[in-house]
Amino acid sequence: MSASGGSMPPPPNPAAYFPAPRITLPVGLDILRTYSGVFICLEILFGALVWILVAASRVPLPLLQGWVMFVSVTACFLSILFLSVFLFSYTHRVAVDWNQMDFLFHAATFVFYFGAFLLQAATTSLHNYRCPSNATVLLSDQDYNISIAASIFAFATTICYGCSTALALRRWKL
Repeated sequence: MSASGGSMPPPPNPAAYFPAPRITLPVGLDILRTYSGVFICLEILFGALVWILVAASRVPLPLLQGWVMFVSVTACFLSILFLSVFLFSYTHRVAVDWNQMDFLFHAATFVFYFGAFLLQAATTSLHNYRCPSNATVLLSDQDYNISIAASIFAFATTICYGCSTALALRRWKL
């Protein structure tokens, strides 16, 4: 009771300030049974292969392949983190629109990975290019073969991120 004799107002409802998270993807191991979960696992697998293949080459063009390495390493770790959030049910602890977050993450990563794929393909196309200063071939045959494999897996990873983006957009706009 207050000094003027009236009662105190009730405390504010926290649900009005922190709405429940909106998510249509299942949490726990059930996410691995969805198309989105499968695409995230493929993104991690193919992205790790791009990372390994670019690191295994001699890296003749550090400016181009440095960006490819940055994108593949960052996207691989962020995809593992994103999958872990769903596997360990952390989505219920953070009140955000997870459908929107899913779309934004996959759309941004798709754009970055598409650029990385183009740079890796450009590096691969320089197989027969000779440096004017000493007339040596820029890519040896072994580096060329590794670069082809890295380009193929970068393309596959880009496709996986594109499919995840399309699925996330569909879930977000339901």
